[in-house]
Amino acid sequence: MTTQRAGKPRQAAVAAWIGSALEYYDFFIYGTAAALVFGKVFFPASDPATGTLLSVATFGVGYVARPVGAFLLGHVGDRLGRKRVLVSTLLLMGVATFLVGCLPGYDRAGVLAPVLLVLLRLLQGLSAAGEQAGANSMTLEHAPAHRRAYYTSFTLSGTQAGQILATAVFLPVAALPEDALLSWGWRVPFWAGALVVVAGYAIRRRLGETPVFERQKAAGGVARLPVAVLFREHWRDVLRVVAAAPVASVSTIFTVYALSYAVNTAGLDRSAVLWVGVAANAVALVALPLWATLADRVGRKPVFIAGSAGCAALIFAYLAAVAAGDYPLIFLVGVLLFGVVYSAANGTWPAFYGEMFPAGVRLSGTAIGTQVGFAVAGFAPTTAAAVAGTGSTGWVPVAVLTAGFCAVNVVAVATGRETSRVPTEDLGVRAAAHQ
Repeated sequence: MTTQRAGKPRQAAVAAWIGSALEYYDFFIYGTAAALVFGKVFFPASDPATGTLLSVATFGVGYVARPVGAFLLGHVGDRLGRKRVLVSTLLLMGVATFLVGCLPGYDRAGVLAPVLLVLLRLLQGLSAAGEQAGANSMTLEHAPAHRRAYYTSFTLSGTQAGQILATAVFLPVAALPEDALLSWGWRVPFWAGALVVVAGYAIRRRLGETPVFERQKAAGGVARLPVAVLFREHWRDVLRVVAAAPVASVSTIFTVYALSYAVNTAGLDRSAVLWVGVAANAVALVALPLWATLADRVGRKPVFIAGSAGCAALIFAYLAAVAAGDYPLIFLVGVLLFGVVYSAANGTWPAFYGEMFPAGVRLSGTAIGTQVGFAVAGFAPTTAAAVAGTGSTGWVPVAVLTAGFCAVNVVAVATGRETSRVPTEDLGVRAAAHQ
């Protein structure tokens, strides 16, 4: 009789939190720079509006690479283990981020500068594709069954911490004189982010593989082609995740489009709007585990649906406040929208999506489903810039677009299975038997 190794949920949660914080710091400093700087550094030949649109579009390019990375890293994670994915994603992100900070501007390299920028953004997207799915799978498989949502929420807490760090680092940078900001100031966050990845790498190397994966490997249950099994037996769940995941457009609209709209269209103070992001993400650090704990008690679906529906309503209030230039209202609604309500959806999806799939295809299923859906969310700021109208109500089509993504998420989640009471070893198995 063999003794099954117990999971290490706390160590897994810490490794997920720190790694995600560092990785998404790198990912989101790009979004901040795209909204505030890149239009002038890499696309100065365009008029200001076109330059901003092109700059924001390069942010979305990272999401194009994510579905490709999901197939590749999903296969590696389900075939060779979760740990290999988590170590490799950190290294790839660190290298790509450092090199962005080294790029020459359009004034020195011409069209080669934005081309190199897009290529490095693609590498960031490849890395991000495996990060959340790998960290979610790792924490879910280490966690006790009755606290899976709580422990997997630490992946998203790390993501929020990375956004706080990214925004906070840009606060003093954004306050620099224009010449300093455009020449060397914007580069500092990219160089700093690559250096701190070393800390996350050291922590993740020490964490062991999950007990679930080790048992599956010992029993000879690791598929040679996990993705083939995924699409043969669990394609409905992949499509459900794809339909639900664009709720992340709330995040990209809030962090990229609304920032660009506030500064470049509404003429608001750069630092003041950045502080809204810092405050909202700080509140989210507290809200995420609380919502996840509630999801462990009452189920994933009611918490997830409430968060999505609330975001659909509050996005109208937030963009209206930005258009009006009402700083107190911007702060209040921004924190309520992104810090509190969006956290209900954000803290629940890591468990809800991961629990749809059995261990043999969990990382592939979560990665592919989310990254295809997140690709839609990644281009939401570009789409928003294209559909936005003019004048004081030009933000309305953007709010409608974002609310539409939330509505699709509500339908996808409402028609899915409730998984909170299913034993970890039975996750996805019963669903496959009925397909």
